[in-house]
Amino acid sequence: MLKFTEEHEWLRVEGDTVVVGITEHAATQLGDIVFVDLPEEGTEVTKDDEVVTIESVKAASDILAPMDGTIVEVNDVLADNPALVNEDPLGDGWFFKMEIEDKAALDELMDEEAYLKYIG
Repeated sequence: MLKFTEEHEWLRVEGDTVVVGITEHAATQLGDIVFVDLPEEGTEVTKDDEVVTIESVKAASDILAPMDGTIVEVNDVLADNPALVNEDPLGDGWFFKMEIEDKAALDELMDEEAYLKYIG
């Protein structure tokens, strides 16, 4: 199940964790990504905290925490290959996995159909 935020992040629920990345639309808007600064595993975050910094040939952007929780894994591959975000934003280009405090908060996010209308 994929959910989407207005900040162009996607969330994929995998058991008790949520995988977070940016959408293809966001990756295209940013252009070629050249650097990704990931959080430390074990970091507790609050919704809208700046969690990841990405730099592209166009600009630097922050990825915000989509909800309250704890970072449990980061995609270390991005340190050596930040272009993976452009190449596979909904797959291998994910940023981090987190345990969320309130799964019901997922219901407030957009499904794919709603997100496509939002960017349309």
